[in-house]
Amino acid sequence: MRKLMTFLLGLGAAAVTIGAAQAQGTIKIGLILPYSGQFADAATQQDNAIKLFMKQNGDTVAGKKIEIIRKDVGGINPPVAKRLAQELVTRDQVDILAGFVLTPNALAAGDVSAEAKKFMVVMNAATAIITTKSPYMTRTSLTIPQLNESLGRWAVTKGGVKKAYTMVSDYGPGHDAEQSFQTGFKAAGGEIVGSVRMAVANPDFSAYVQKAKDLNPQGIFIFIPGGAQPGALGKAMAERGIDPKKIKVMGQLEITDEHALASMGDAALGIITSGHYDYNHKSKMNEDFVKAYNAEFKRNPDFFSIGAWDGMHLIYAVLKKTGGKTDAQALIDAAKGMKWESPRGPISIDPETRDIIQTVYIRRVEKVGGKLVNVEIDQIPNVKDPVKARMAAEKK
Repeated sequence: MRKLMTFLLGLGAAAVTIGAAQAQGTIKIGLILPYSGQFADAATQQDNAIKLFMKQNGDTVAGKKIEIIRKDVGGINPPVAKRLAQELVTRDQVDILAGFVLTPNALAAGDVSAEAKKFMVVMNAATAIITTKSPYMTRTSLTIPQLNESLGRWAVTKGGVKKAYTMVSDYGPGHDAEQSFQTGFKAAGGEIVGSVRMAVANPDFSAYVQKAKDLNPQGIFIFIPGGAQPGALGKAMAERGIDPKKIKVMGQLEITDEHALASMGDAALGIITSGHYDYNHKSKMNEDFVKAYNAEFKRNPDFFSIGAWDGMHLIYAVLKKTGGKTDAQALIDAAKGMKWESPRGPISIDPETRDIIQTVYIRRVEKVGGKLVNVEIDQIPNVKDPVKARMAAEKK
């Protein structure tokens, strides 16, 4: 009770100082990212996109200066994420919370957004329910079901896969991916012939791959973390004789991102993934974005980058719409239904769920000009998060 009273008193004091800060013409954005630890590169890619956006679009919106206050959550650490969000509100007097690579951290900070009435922009974390934690929260990245239900349906209706096996890492996002792929696959008439949940840390993929091969499915769906695991998986598939050109190997975009392809080599050829962004996407806007990003940071942007880029676009757009007012209800009302063209393609914010609506791209790994790349072979436009769509339907 004492901690709660202290927090609420802090919020009251913050309200006074926030008013003073706004009078002076400054809008503060509290950015919570894992700048250290195993997810540090994801934070770097998001921060890079934020810096580039502000360089190209200036640091003033509606006549007010934008100030970014960065906080390092270090990894998956909900208590620290919540504490940092509270400190940003009460001590740093931020007007907006943003960032959030990881689902547990976004959920924890969502409580602060709701209690303190702060506009919050999730720039990556992808579990469907996140945006239900606060009425002032929106998302500019993706949801796991959005990508994988789409892939499950596509596999049956256009990919020629009627029987599939699923292999996912045994943690929250893996469970979500398994369930969403299976939901889409079964709804389209496909049959799941088996499934396995694999150890998150240092799994021995060879045993899992052999089990999948023994069942002789037409397709295998995989969800694993990025980093070193895609390379190890590619090696296990090659050793066990699974050829993605014969058995369709499918998964979410992480398994064939730029770093994964570098580690997997030609074993990745033919792998099919669903994704919302890849630096190879063909559009003038994306070509300009990739060129500018490379010029500034000497590397390609990725799906972490695009979530932050569009997150900043949304923040600037809603501030312009409110004339620089930072009342959370005004900002979230301004965000609802907003549409714009992104380097990934057309996107919008669902006015009912405050989540992103976007095109899901079906990509296949091919060798183009001697380089392994994700080539878009199909696209599914205007995809909403299917979990919240079902939740809304059930209420009617």
